[in-house]
Amino acid sequence: MIEKKTVMVIDDDDSLRRVIEFTLDEAGFSVLTARDGSQGLQIFAEELPSVVLTDIQMPGISGYDVLQSIRSSHPEVRVIIVTAFGTVEQAVDAMKDGAFDYLTKPFSRDELTLVVKRAFSFLQLEEENSRLKQELSDKVDFEHLVGISDAMQDVFERVRRVAVSDASVLIGGESGTGKELIARAIHYGSGRRNGPFVPINCAAIPAELLESELFGHVKGAFTGAVKDRKGKFEQADGGTLFLDEIGDLSPHLQPKLLRVLQEMEIEPVGADQMRKIDVRIVSASNRNLEEKIKTGDFREDLYYRLSVIPVNLPPLRERKQDIPVLVRHFLDVHTQTGRLEISPEAMTQMMTYQWPGNVRELQNVVEQVVILRQGESIEVRDLPKKVTAMVASRISQVLNLPDEGFSLAELEKEAVLQALQHCNWNQTKAADFLRVPRHTLVYRMEKYAIEKGSSTH
Repeated sequence: MIEKKTVMVIDDDDSLRRVIEFTLDEAGFSVLTARDGSQGLQIFAEELPSVVLTDIQMPGISGYDVLQSIRSSHPEVRVIIVTAFGTVEQAVDAMKDGAFDYLTKPFSRDELTLVVKRAFSFLQLEEENSRLKQELSDKVDFEHLVGISDAMQDVFERVRRVAVSDASVLIGGESGTGKELIARAIHYGSGRRNGPFVPINCAAIPAELLESELFGHVKGAFTGAVKDRKGKFEQADGGTLFLDEIGDLSPHLQPKLLRVLQEMEIEPVGADQMRKIDVRIVSASNRNLEEKIKTGDFREDLYYRLSVIPVNLPPLRERKQDIPVLVRHFLDVHTQTGRLEISPEAMTQMMTYQWPGNVRELQNVVEQVVILRQGESIEVRDLPKKVTAMVASRISQVLNLPDEGFSLAELEKEAVLQALQHCNWNQTKAADFLRVPRHTLVYRMEKYAIEKGSSTH
């Protein structure tokens, strides 16, 4: 069913009002009418039509007053002024104050229909421009996702392979690991890239409102439903719907979502007809959905519908090699002019910190130190206390220095030797473990004559 576009007509001339109503109704519009400005504003507040057509000269509240009231509360609404030949100057003044257009009496049915159609076309264009601007601002360059670790390279390769299909993808990972970034990469790497990418956080919306947000509603479906409203599924038609924190979806909505995934049909709240949709589903959760299945909090059949292709993002603490690359990336993003450097000591501190908030926390810390730094480069003193305090705490746990003192060279040699033994003498893994480049580790091995089979003291 095609949703009719609603126009409100305000005119104190009963005969003209009926002619306008009949003409617009025949042209396929839904028409609301009011006999004066006062009634018009009352109906407007209840129905919120997108276009208002009002006579400018009426007893009581004039059309000019109607225009000012609507523009102050709902500037997106298009108001068309109807004026007599002798009061065109008033219409011009109204245009200066935000009226969309004006009609001069007497006007033909074609003139009336054309100006109303033009108002709706303008609204549609504005909505499309707004959506495109938002998508361009959020758009992810698929080829430049940040991460050099083997774990993230595996993720990127999996994303490249799955993006070209229409299969449902379930992205797992702790909060802050970049699940929405991956979801956008899947969308923009797919054949749906020219369609909308519509995200919704299932945990951020109360359960009683989420159904309407997902599936939409019709006018009168519940208190406050003053007009038909498209849900996220319809907004994402032809594109991708990203269901973030899907593990928080209420048991009440899980079977409804399952049916939508099976049939690719939605039923807006209060509607009596199903509507076909063409949407790809990408979902994400920081919860273990398999555990929620065992406890009965998540439907197993829904889980398998959502996770045709699973993608799991490792936490930042398990891919320390990515930290310098991410730090450099965020420094470039948040530095307005020139290239801001970070000292090796500060980078070492950042690589030792465990980053419980993952990439999101790292980005926030980099932005903070860029703004609050004391010099021309990032030093240890610029880092938040939580970073340096945790590092100091971990070092004190590792080191247990004797009272008589200890050779720094011996300490370094012992650290290299233990790291190699811990990593089964795999030099690449040992270098990652010590947060140093591999060539630095090899240099230390040669310096201290460390060979495979050496033992600790």
